[in-house]
Amino acid sequence: MESGNGNGKRALEEAGPSSGLSSASGIDGSKQEITSDAFDDGKEEEEEAEEEEEGGIEDSKNGFFVPGPLLSLKEQIERDKEDESLRRWKEKLLGCLESDLDDKLDPEVKFHSIGILSEDFGEIVTPLPVDEIRNGCTLFTLWEGSCYQLKLKFSVLHNIVSGLTYSNTVWKGGFQVDQSKGMLGTFAPQKEPYVYALKEDTTPSGALARGVYSAKLKFEDDDRRCHMELKYLFEIKKSS
Repeated sequence: MESGNGNGKRALEEAGPSSGLSSASGIDGSKQEITSDAFDDGKEEEEEAEEEEEGGIEDSKNGFFVPGPLLSLKEQIERDKEDESLRRWKEKLLGCLESDLDDKLDPEVKFHSIGILSEDFGEIVTPLPVDEIRNGCTLFTLWEGSCYQLKLKFSVLHNIVSGLTYSNTVWKGGFQVDQSKGMLGTFAPQKEPYVYALKEDTTPSGALARGVYSAKLKFEDDDRRCHMELKYLFEIKKSS
């Protein structure tokens, strides 16, 4: 009996530790594998979140913006119509133009006239578009060293025009001698035309400054939509 028990005990001693270690290794290995997988998954999610955040910051730095769908002005007015305060705000902004609205999406800026303001002669207004007869003719004459402003009269149709800008480039003898740019702003359709004067400028002085100049006045919005490109001539004369 003792011999049998001794053999059995020795067998257990020989098999037990090895068997127990093997079993424990299997459990611990499984736990380590699960823990490692969970850690890797968590790390991947963290890296993805960081990439998304960095991507968002990068997009913001690069000025990327994904606008919503373009709606006609009629659709914009009809939305949230049950909100009384919002309805009144829209009416104030748009000048109660609901009866004149259509379903066109793209805004249109219609220019009625261009004027030149100067203390030397007051105001000269030229209707737009320029008649073919006057095409290539001098629209106005300025004295050297005088201050002047360009004045525009225009209407906005169909939808709100956003970020309306202008650029005015001037040439003499085939060489560019001046360029000015500026922001007019955002304009909604309204019954009365807008009147806008560009920033004041001063003509150059001296013998070389006198003569005829060619110029190009261009208006674009945020979507790089060109609403007018006007080529015109003007002359600078010796002051009396």
